Amino acid sequence: MRRTPIVLALAGVLALTSCSSSAEQGAQSAAPGSAAAPAAGGGSFAVITHGGAGDAFWDVVKNGAEAAGKQYGVKVTYQGDGDPAKQSQLIDQAVAEKVDGLVVSMANPDALKEAVGKAVAAKIPVVTINSGADSSKAFGALTHVGQSEDVAGRGAGEQLKAAGVTKLLCVVHEAGNVGLDQRCKGAEQTLGGTVERLQVDVANLADVTSKVTAKLQSDKQVNGVLALNPAVAVAARDAIKDSGSQAKLATFDLSGDVVAAIKDGEILFAVDQQQYLQGYLPITFLKLYKDNLNTVGGGLPVNTGPGFVTKDNAEQVAKLAEAGTR
Repeated sequence: MRRTPIVLALAGVLALTSCSSSAEQGAQSAAPGSAAAPAAGGGSFAVITHGGAGDAFWDVVKNGAEAAGKQYGVKVTYQGDGDPAKQSQLIDQAVAEKVDGLVVSMANPDALKEAVGKAVAAKIPVVTINSGADSSKAFGALTHVGQSEDVAGRGAGEQLKAAGVTKLLCVVHEAGNVGLDQRCKGAEQTLGGTVERLQVDVANLADVTSKVTAKLQSDKQVNGVLALNPAVAVAARDAIKDSGSQAKLATFDLSGDVVAAIKDGEILFAVDQQQYLQGYLPITFLKLYKDNLNTVGGGLPVNTGPGFVTKDNAEQVAKLAEAGTR
């Protein structure tokens, strides 16, 4: 998996937070970016996503944000709501509390434009994550941290084509999420076959299994299923078994269950956007901005993926998933 941009970013962070030589420590003890700066400067950062409670993917994002907060001695709060109106309210609340920085995922950018605009107008630095990269700069965010959904979708389509898939069912679990649509479109561009979307509700996984089962039973030409969420992937795996289908399954994003299914050969691969970094890096970037007015990305997104977890590397990733960092 590609890590070069992240390694460079973290190298910069380590350089900023490293201890000065004994001759310089006295002069630099209060300087931004020195070892003493996180404790002295502190800060309060709010992470507000469109992830629902108990979602394994967003739990890892939260873990990354909280780990960064602990490392830099800043307060980090995490809240998520899949309803864009309620997510906007959470952003407004954070602005009212005058946080030092804001991290926002934008699955529905238009619905969040006003709330994010209020934060920027209040001179609260914003970093967007995961979804909404195309709107991030226009909304006034410092940078966007995530993966290119188009590129990731094309990569998934290429791998599914190589596996012999000719008719693909792309299972969309959140209506109106622009990133999910981009994933399906990307897969369609490179598959060279037919891609059909199936709308489901991630909050009702039993119904996901039922709907995918029904589709596979009614259309025997479907020989591939692409889930866009790890919990949906597990539900789709069960549907393939229930229907007696030989369809090949792949997914976006990781969970412990997905990694185990890859190891067992039930899922071909997972497109990994390394969501731990989508929590960790924005807090790092906001801390650097607060202490030293540093910005990262030069107006371009900071990519955390895509990488691919396959049977070849699933064993190593499984141990990290158990620790809550993958």
